[in-house]
Amino acid sequence: MLKEIVIAIQSYFRAHQFISKHRLWKWILIPGILYMILFMVGMFFFWESSDLAVTYLSRRVGIDRWLHQQKSGILSFFFLMGEIMVRLILVLFYFSLFKYLFLIVGSPLFAYLSEKTESIIEGKDYPFNLKQLMKDVIRGVKLALRNTLWQTVYTVSLLIMSFFPVVGWITPVITIFIECYYYGFSMLDYSCERHKLSPSESITYIGNHKGLAIGNGMVFYLMHLVPVLGWVLAPSYAVVAATISLYHQKDEI
Repeated sequence: MLKEIVIAIQSYFRAHQFISKHRLWKWILIPGILYMILFMVGMFFFWESSDLAVTYLSRRVGIDRWLHQQKSGILSFFFLMGEIMVRLILVLFYFSLFKYLFLIVGSPLFAYLSEKTESIIEGKDYPFNLKQLMKDVIRGVKLALRNTLWQTVYTVSLLIMSFFPVVGWITPVITIFIECYYYGFSMLDYSCERHKLSPSESITYIGNHKGLAIGNGMVFYLMHLVPVLGWVLAPSYAVVAATISLYHQKDEI
């Protein structure tokens, strides 16, 4: 798995060189700017609403009043850490839902960008086929909904775990790895579909190459640490990088 994670990370550097060489910037910047705007607006409103929700729940249950009565620094520390973990998981959960919504909306462009990337690598020209594109879009939407369901199950389970002191502190890390896997899964599936793998076959194949999915999603999330530029480039770079990384595994597909 570690080797595949390294391959996925290296694919982002190859993606940058590939995009620059073949001047694919219009396919990168247009969806990227839209993604950045939606991301900034969505995160602002969610952070405000999650802050109100956590504060309301804390006061409703009476945790603040109980902690004040106990006058214990250790208990206050544990509950403060628990509150931070809950907030982090809620933010990641929102990001997950936002990500899948954007994947559904941007599915036609991502499917086309993945196809165009492979056509340039192979030196072949895939003629535009509206029927095939619509099949790709429908498949992408179905898998996005399927991944949303499973990820929600995992996230809710981790959210419950986050209320437990100490053990709950590692839940954001686990949540991030799950996020990385499912995002990378969506990016890799465009290539799997093009190679005629059924949804179940794609799930099995990517499950056997978890490192490629985790590595792709990992860099995608790390790019969000670079304000504006990282937000703009992250989505389309992930598509191109996933296509390049899976191309090197083509003989196994």
